[in-house]
Amino acid sequence: MRLRNLGAALLMATLLAACASGAQRDAPGRFVERELSVEGAVHRYQVFVPSRDATRDKPPVIVFLHGSGERGDDNRSQLAVGLGPHVRAHAGDFPAIVVFPQAPADSEWNQLGEVVFAQLDAATREFGGDPDRTYLTGLSMGGYGVWELALRQGYRFAALVPVCGGLLHPRRPSMAVTGLVDEADPYAAAAARLRTTPVWMFHGAQDASVPVDYSRRLHAAFVAADARDARYTEFPEADHNSWDPAYAMPELWDWLFAQRQVDAFRQR
Repeated sequence: MRLRNLGAALLMATLLAACASGAQRDAPGRFVERELSVEGAVHRYQVFVPSRDATRDKPPVIVFLHGSGERGDDNRSQLAVGLGPHVRAHAGDFPAIVVFPQAPADSEWNQLGEVVFAQLDAATREFGGDPDRTYLTGLSMGGYGVWELALRQGYRFAALVPVCGGLLHPRRPSMAVTGLVDEADPYAAAAARLRTTPVWMFHGAQDASVPVDYSRRLHAAFVAADARDARYTEFPEADHNSWDPAYAMPELWDWLFAQRQVDAFRQR
């Protein structure tokens, strides 16, 4: 009788362990809060950690730079617009680590490069990301940030996805990408420096906040520079919100996750 009870107990334990393992394996990805100190200031950020079922080996890493309206210190707003809602809606099968920095109120991404790089490094180490498949995307102010950070440390990124961004902005000069104001042709200068990095730009033709001509001129400059892979998608009916249709394109993710920069962190 005791052996029968022991066998039943062992069977039950095995079943419970299998159920727990299956539940853990099938659990969707999750958002976690993190913080780090850079030059004495604490900066909080979020990281999306994909489920084990959604990834193979080391997952790729995406850095997402939000727009002006999501600045602050709540460590929440940067998830509300753009890539955050898309990742949340696909939390079960989104296959990448995503780093979500938050810019303080009234700041620009051109002031926060070292913070973003430190958060990227920390998340890549902690969650086992693949440094050879690290990507940078952002919208509006964050689209400007994509160009800013790529021009600073382009060796980090296997591909860029700027959405409704630009280089200069006459109505908001503080947002401009540094080091280009004095260039005779800022677009040609940026394209020449980034011509080997795959890029896919997006913009809405009806954008009244960041003129669509900024992306058109950038794409033309990349083409003129004989860039390795420079793509541009313009949504004819979209206004400033070109990020929702952009991130909803399956073709974007197929293309992005195929990009690789071998030994990225050793090409300094």
